Amino acid sequence: MSVSVDNKFDLIVIGAGPGGYVAAIKAAQLGLKVACVEKYQPLGGTCLNVGCIPSKALLQSSEVYSFTKHQAQIHGITFKDLSFDLKKMMERKQQIISSFNQGIEGLFKKNKVVRIQGRASFISKDEIEITTLAGKQTYFAKNFILATGSKPTPLPFLPFDEKQVISSTGALSLTEVPKKMIVVGAGVIGVELGSVYSRLGSEVIFLEFLDRICPTLDEAASKGFQKILEKQGLKFHLKAKVVKGERSGSGVEIHAEIDGKIEKFFSDVALVAIGRKPYTEGLELEKIGVKQDAKGFVIVDSFFRTSNPSILAIGDIIDGPMLAHKAEEEGIAAAEYLAGHSAKVEYMMIPNVVYTTPEVAAVGLTEQQAKDLGIQIKTSMFPFKANSRARCMAEEEGFVKIVARSEDLRILGVHIVGPHAGELISEAVVAMQNKMSAKDLSSTFHAHPTLSEAIKESAMMIGSKAIHL
Repeated sequence: MSVSVDNKFDLIVIGAGPGGYVAAIKAAQLGLKVACVEKYQPLGGTCLNVGCIPSKALLQSSEVYSFTKHQAQIHGITFKDLSFDLKKMMERKQQIISSFNQGIEGLFKKNKVVRIQGRASFISKDEIEITTLAGKQTYFAKNFILATGSKPTPLPFLPFDEKQVISSTGALSLTEVPKKMIVVGAGVIGVELGSVYSRLGSEVIFLEFLDRICPTLDEAASKGFQKILEKQGLKFHLKAKVVKGERSGSGVEIHAEIDGKIEKFFSDVALVAIGRKPYTEGLELEKIGVKQDAKGFVIVDSFFRTSNPSILAIGDIIDGPMLAHKAEEEGIAAAEYLAGHSAKVEYMMIPNVVYTTPEVAAVGLTEQQAKDLGIQIKTSMFPFKANSRARCMAEEEGFVKIVARSEDLRILGVHIVGPHAGELISEAVVAMQNKMSAKDLSSTFHAHPTLSEAIKESAMMIGSKAIHL
């Protein structure tokens, strides 16, 4: 079968999430003829449509309401008859999403990326069949990048209905605030969305299988963070194994084993946030020899090549943290590789952020990880209560923790619990990327008064002593 020249490309990217659309644009900028296939009408993938962006929009709206209700009076500001409109919050969220959807479409046109809407499946290593509303068409490419992302993992005995038992997707579109919400899983997604509804009046109870919340965080950050959230009214049951769940007319009943006993929890809504799994359904990867591991992740080498070297994979469908910015960097690196350029992703430099109040952000090794690697370390922890800007903001909870190598004080990890931690962590990323020591960082000018001075003071603590503690 001959393929029309219009259906022939140097590269076809499958998936238009943050990894896929960025890879497509970068490859086009580097001179390749590129198409991007996306089964949904809106571009942007999970992150833009049902993930990062809508959750942050709701976090911001609910934070404004919570601040006005509970903290504005600290600043001498009072309100009467304060209320919120959930429908308008959701409408604002959707307006933000739609504006970015249009923005990506504009970027595709600007960079001459051909957008194809439909479901892709491989016929051979250089051909895919795309099923659209109009029928099926065959497309040819020298190379492909798989960027199909991930989907929420359900409890095996309690599938999602997105009404009573909801995933993160359903949590972003509730039409009313539940009186009581159970969150199964106290990872990043769970605590963010649980915080949204707690601020709006829900009683939120977490059931976490492990012994601490957000377990990938440094232990001090995780435990300190939990104490702050508990003061905000969120309730946590740790080492809780959910063993059964069922819907009823009025809500959901969850059974969890805690300390050897079965406890029952009732709620209007149960948010299941126990993780995500790679999404490769329908691609027919077995036809082209693309191997996956036992968990379904596509196996790649350091250049993102699969077991079929003309096909690359990036983002959530390969091993590593499921983060939009990780997928973006992989997309750029994969595109540069295909265009003949050298490219590398520094995985140790990937920051992670929890967008609650306060925020939590981290990059590099935790204290325990450094110890497990046998590295002799020094650590420091500077509290925001000793930071003048945080005091002026009345946001004094949290700290900056630095993990450094003892022999030369090289920074190995930075962990921040506190106001605007997600913005502050970039300084730590730059410092680590440039192999800076705590001494180098402590001797760098920081404007006064700023939150970033807490990073400087924490760095000073490792080399000698902090000034303001």
